[in-house]
Amino acid sequence: MTTEALLRDLRRELHDGGLRGCLLVRDLHTGEELGIDPETPLPAASLVKVPLALATAERIRRGELDGGTVLDVEPGRITTPGPTGLSRFRHPARIAIDDLLYLSTCVSDGTAADALFDVTPPARVAAVLQELGLRGMTVRHGMRELSDTPVERFDTDQAHLAHALAIDAGTSGRGHRVPQLDTTRANTGSARAWVELLQALWTPSTIHPEVAGRVRDLMAHNMLRHRLAPDFSSDATTWSSKTGTLLNLRHEIGVVEHSDGRAFAVAVLTESLVPAAVQPGAEALMAACARRLHDHLRQL
Repeated sequence: MTTEALLRDLRRELHDGGLRGCLLVRDLHTGEELGIDPETPLPAASLVKVPLALATAERIRRGELDGGTVLDVEPGRITTPGPTGLSRFRHPARIAIDDLLYLSTCVSDGTAADALFDVTPPARVAAVLQELGLRGMTVRHGMRELSDTPVERFDTDQAHLAHALAIDAGTSGRGHRVPQLDTTRANTGSARAWVELLQALWTPSTIHPEVAGRVRDLMAHNMLRHRLAPDFSSDATTWSSKTGTLLNLRHEIGVVEHSDGRAFAVAVLTESLVPAAVQPGAEALMAACARRLHDHLRQL
C-alpha cells in the first residue's frame, strides 16, 4: 500500500469510528515521519504533566528545588470516576517532591500535579520550555481547572450529556463554551509539538541528559496502559508513554523502542464525536491507526 492510500484509509477509519484524529509517528534516528493533521493544536489534558515533570526535574538539577523536600498536600476528595491517587484521598498527606513526580506522571494524579504546580507555577513551566527551545506547547493552568467540567455536574448515568456539550459547543476557530476545551484558554499542544518534546527527551538535545533520563524513566513506568500500550508492548519492545483524557478528548504520546535499536515517537490526539464516556472501541481504534503508521514507516 502506498503512503497516500494508507493515510486515506486511516482518515476514513477514524471518521467511521467517530473520531477526529491528529497523529504523528517519527523515526527518532532518521527523522522520517508520517502523520495526519499533526499541526492542529488540541487541549493537552494530562499530557501537560510531562512538561511539568521536565520543568520540575530541571529545577532540581539546577539546585532551585530539593527533590527530598516534603510538602503538605490537601486531599482531592474527588468522587467522580477517573481521578487517581491523592485526588481520591480523604485526608491530608505529607509527600516529597520526588514522590509527587512519580504520582503525577506515572499514576496521572491531578492533586499531585497541582502540588508540583504550586512549587513551579504554569508560567514557570512555560518559561523552562522556552529556555530549552521547545515550542508549540502552551502551559496556562494547573489540573484543578480540569476537575470542574460539565461531567462533574451530572449524575454518572447522565455523563453522555456532558459529552454531547463537549462535542457540540465548539467553534470553527477551536474556541469552546467549555473553557477546558477552548484552545485560547487551555493548556495545548499539537501532535508535532509533543513529538518534538519526545525527540528532545530521547535523543541528544538542549535538555540535560540527567533530566531527560529522569523523565524517560517516569514515562516508562506509566501505569495507564489501556490505550496504545496493547499495540506497542511486547517482549521485544519497550513502550514509555503518557495519556491524557478530558471529556471527549483521548490522547497518548510515547516512544516505542525495539530490540534492534530503532525507536519511534508516537503522538495520537483525538476528539470523539460519540457522546459516551466509556468507548473501548475508540481506544482500540487509536492504537490500531498509530500502529499502522508505525509499521508503514518502519518498512520504508
